[in-house]
Amino acid sequence: MSTAIVTGQPVPGSSLESDLRALGFEVLTAFDAADTGNLLAAVPADRRVAVVDARFVGHLHALRLGLTDPRFPLAAIPGAVTAQPAGRQALSRALAREASAGGGTDLAVDGLVTALDADVHRPELGSLVAAVPADPQARNEARQAVAAVDDEAVRLKSAVKSRDGFFTTFFISPYSRYIARWCARRGLTPNQVTTASLLTALIAASCAATGTRAGFVAAGVLLICSFVLDCTDGQLARYSLQYSTLGAWLDATFDRAKEYAYYAGLALGAARGGDDVWALALGAMILQTCRHVVDFSFNEANHDATANTSPTAALSDKLDSVGWTVWVRRMIVLPIGERWALIAVLTAATTPRITFYVLLIGCAFAATYTTAGRVLRSLTRKARRTDRAAQALADLADNGPLAGFVSRTRRAPLGSPLLLALAGVAVLTVSLFSGVTWAPVAGAFLYAVASGRALAAPLKGALDWLVPPLFRAAEYGTVLVLASKAGVNGALPAAFGLVAAVAYHHYDTVYRIRGNAGAPPAWLVRAIGGQEGRTLVVTVLAALLTAAQFKAALTVLAVAVAGLVLVESIRFWVSAGAPAVHDEGEPA
Repeated sequence: MSTAIVTGQPVPGSSLESDLRALGFEVLTAFDAADTGNLLAAVPADRRVAVVDARFVGHLHALRLGLTDPRFPLAAIPGAVTAQPAGRQALSRALAREASAGGGTDLAVDGLVTALDADVHRPELGSLVAAVPADPQARNEARQAVAAVDDEAVRLKSAVKSRDGFFTTFFISPYSRYIARWCARRGLTPNQVTTASLLTALIAASCAATGTRAGFVAAGVLLICSFVLDCTDGQLARYSLQYSTLGAWLDATFDRAKEYAYYAGLALGAARGGDDVWALALGAMILQTCRHVVDFSFNEANHDATANTSPTAALSDKLDSVGWTVWVRRMIVLPIGERWALIAVLTAATTPRITFYVLLIGCAFAATYTTAGRVLRSLTRKARRTDRAAQALADLADNGPLAGFVSRTRRAPLGSPLLLALAGVAVLTVSLFSGVTWAPVAGAFLYAVASGRALAAPLKGALDWLVPPLFRAAEYGTVLVLASKAGVNGALPAAFGLVAAVAYHHYDTVYRIRGNAGAPPAWLVRAIGGQEGRTLVVTVLAALLTAAQFKAALTVLAVAVAGLVLVESIRFWVSAGAPAVHDEGEPA
């Protein structure tokens, strides 16, 4: 329940009170600052409260944007301010100051907002009207401005992300926004739509697993349907401002679960036809995960960095003025919309092997393009990264106890973190392909030492954001190579499960950092060994066990890691301390 205090002399013919009730507010009236303060003090502390100028004229959706978004403790638009329980004290202090300064005079809500000693969110209203007219003529002009703009059309348009992929913008969003409105009018929540999208994708994966042409066609169609629902859940959240902690977790993780489950379904379907493509499926998952880590690391490294404008970034800005180049550049990075459309069409028309070949080539090109551009941007500007950015990169690196012990040894840094990481990955790679049974164990040990030394100093170098993606590629690649060498049926599916479980942990780390909630607890990182510990364990298991035993060990390890990270992740994301955001995620 929420409460709105309408302050000032009522205006004849105003729809303000009915609009506030339509938004779910209980409406109280006050006539001056002191009266408003008394009513505010009487509102239960666990309620959202809004203070609105009785002279307010504007669109209903402007009020909705300003007063009902759950993500911000304090928010305001002209003539109205709202506070969630976390922002109530700041609002009360500002109101007390205004009442003391103005005596018994009318309360100026905009002045109250100015007096707030805390951050206030001010939503972009665009063409929406929100005003406090000072006289009848201004009121009449404001009402005419309200009538000239279609409130619902603006609301529908704003439900769609401003920056999206070509396929989503022209083939999905023109109708998915209306599905979102249909869902809103029937009381459906974004979480329900997200769950429906997941179930649809899992059914699609099951159809692909049949290995029949009819199953592949049905899988392709259902994958597109799942993507439509995936777009709809975010549009519904923006349309109705239904943001939640649970929604953040579901939206952040289900996209990856859907895509990787579909890869597994394709691999199972191919196996039914006598074609083993598990290595390709695992390779596609590894490549896609590493691409995302590149995105996350670069963004976190530059989240609050101060730097001169990069010539590369300036060139990109110039290209943005040429419309067709914007769409070409968005398409060649193969965002989720284009990627899922490609997978769906290839599944229906070709074979799983061809689907994975094309997917791997396309994702490899996209990864090369985006990474090269970010490297150029990093090299051509003198960025000064903060301690927060360095800590975020360290958390993304996911070093465990062994690397932590090495990094704490009192020795001078041996070189730049990136060069140390590259050296460790190079040694590990050579050992994996050496053909000597125990060489990977020695390589993994040296890699663990290099991982620790790489994080002995803060990751503030121009290219240090590449360290976490290198660690992801090293760990996942080790599992892929050793499972492939085992040469026993079931080893690669077990490796797929292990990488999927570890990748979930890494995605979970990313979304916690995005929500300013910090990394997963240290006990969890220690319990699952850290990236270097898991790499070393897998190499030791491969050297000690037979192929069949190694497959069983990978399966047990996958179940153990998945169990630990899922329990802790669910506990965190459904707790009150999780960030209340609806993650925009990868551009659709």
